[in-house]
Amino acid sequence: GGGDGPALGQVVARRFPLYTDADVQGQVVKALRDAGWDVVRAIDVFPERTKDPVHFERAAALGRVLVTNDEGQRQWGADWYAEGRAFPGVIWWPQTDYGRLTPGDFLRAFEELAQQDDPFSRYPVLFLIAKRR
Repeated sequence: GGGDGPALGQVVARRFPLYTDADVQGQVVKALRDAGWDVVRAIDVFPERTKDPVHFERAAALGRVLVTNDEGQRQWGADWYAEGRAFPGVIWWPQTDYGRLTPGDFLRAFEELAQQDDPFSRYPVLFLIAKRR
């Protein structure tokens, strides 16, 4: 029957579940959650100062894309990929972006990723490029 799916040519957002580590600012997490993204924060799962590899492994075990501003976490993703170990993905951007971008700028960048068929298929460690509106 009619109304079973998107109209022809309409792109459906495929929001993937997220795991944000401790350095991702709370306003960005709130913007994502308010927009309907499924977000688990590191602090919800482990105590403060838990080591990076523990969070990386938990995100992978939960089937969630790790969201981070930590260069070490980005490197973990590159290492796992090089070793042929499976994980959903990593989205990374530098801390310095917070000084020039709003939570809405980050949210739009996530929404753009969700429009892609499989943003992690070519390489699972993505550099998030958020732009000022």
